Amino acid sequence: MTQASPSRWQDFLWRLEAVAFDAVILLARTLPVDTVSDFGAWFFKTLGPLTSAHRVAETNLRIVFPQASDAEIGRLLRAQWDNTGRTFLELLIMDRIIGDPDRVEVVNAARLRQIAAKKEPVVFVSGHFSNFEVMPAVIVNSPVVSQITYRAMNNPHVEARVRDYRFRYGVRYFAPKGGDGARELLAALGRGESVALMNDQKFNGGVAAPFFGRTVHTAPGPSRLALRFDTVLQPMSVQRKHKARFRVVVHDPIALTKTGDMAADIEAGVRKINAFIEAQVLERPAEWFWTHRRWPSEVYRRVR
Repeated sequence: MTQASPSRWQDFLWRLEAVAFDAVILLARTLPVDTVSDFGAWFFKTLGPLTSAHRVAETNLRIVFPQASDAEIGRLLRAQWDNTGRTFLELLIMDRIIGDPDRVEVVNAARLRQIAAKKEPVVFVSGHFSNFEVMPAVIVNSPVVSQITYRAMNNPHVEARVRDYRFRYGVRYFAPKGGDGARELLAALGRGESVALMNDQKFNGGVAAPFFGRTVHTAPGPSRLALRFDTVLQPMSVQRKHKARFRVVVHDPIALTKTGDMAADIEAGVRKINAFIEAQVLERPAEWFWTHRRWPSEVYRRVR
């Protein structure tokens, strides 16, 4: 089925967004890296609390930290807007960040070299931690050959600009949709290439498993792929050290077990990924993407 063409009005609005996007990038590229990051922090801390996303973030924080005081929740809300604002503005100058070796530290880089040397694919998994764009840049600029997946933007004009811009620091994303996307991932793994996927957001119809004590639905793809190709889940995370300086951690691999019950094995894999995400969130709570509605809708209706 072909996708319906947008209306002329919709296309006009998308083109206006693209022009605004070009203007912001042009301005950002005239400023020092940390100045851009600082402005993003200030801007989002100022306007973020005025948006509906603020309420989502507050509810999420109360789900994860039910015993926290109002003052503690307020502090975390300000801190997560600081990180979110920095991240979104830093995305406009990622090539400058990645191109400066002093700005990105990689912990356990030997594991990436080991993966490349063995020439056996792995399934990289992570979440939206700190500036999450740093992680794929580290992978593709290592010896590992990997396909990086992402969700395409609704605005095709901005989407084209972002894809071209990411090419500057080596990231060649593709957005899997339906069967064609799944076949691309399978083909890549069959060629001995690794794949990288985010696995911390809501996926309707996904595997039901606990996350901070409540049931959420999570995409089964990473666990399914790892089981099918008899490989490991390779978790990674990004930590913000100071302003636009980062630490990328290559964690110990997560081995999955085949019992002959594929559904149960996939669920076990999802549970392990959720546990990994939980640990990272608890370690650095200000650096997760809190404005996403991760839990089922009824949870948000109950938590006030």
